[in-house]
Amino acid sequence: MVGVSQPFTHLDAAGHARMVDVTAKTPTVREAVAAGEVRCSAAVMTALREGTVPKGDVLAVARVAGIAAAKKTPDLLPLAHVIGVHGVVVDLELAQDRVLITATVRTADRTGVEMEALTAVSVAALAVVDMVKGVDRAAEITRVRVVAKSGGRSGDWRRDAPPAP
Repeated sequence: MVGVSQPFTHLDAAGHARMVDVTAKTPTVREAVAAGEVRCSAAVMTALREGTVPKGDVLAVARVAGIAAAKKTPDLLPLAHVIGVHGVVVDLELAQDRVLITATVRTADRTGVEMEALTAVSVAALAVVDMVKGVDRAAEITRVRVVAKSGGRSGDWRRDAPPAP
């Protein structure tokens, strides 16, 4: 909540970084959904629709890259917990001038999977850029964000949902 003074959970009393201890928390089913976009030129969008991108099946590579990335999140974010990533779905959709990416990550663990979902979307987007950069050097990753989460102590949350009464 903006404007509310809360202690930084990843800092100790001396201000040093620490990993939050979640040992006492009860494992619960948790899910997070993240989304992002890769804006591309008309030439790339045509090649994606026709399956003629020189490097191959962009969407398949991006999907697998996103799934693999979700499982590697603690290797990339030093204070992220190692958790059981029990399910990952990465969806890619071709819009008029962009590739829409959505990742849904599930676990039954002591902490959430928002970072895993964001990592999946981010790396899937990077894979799209890598696969199309020979055709479109200006491809741009935009709007990477968490769009929903469920489970855990804080309960359910959805971006742009009306506030609870």
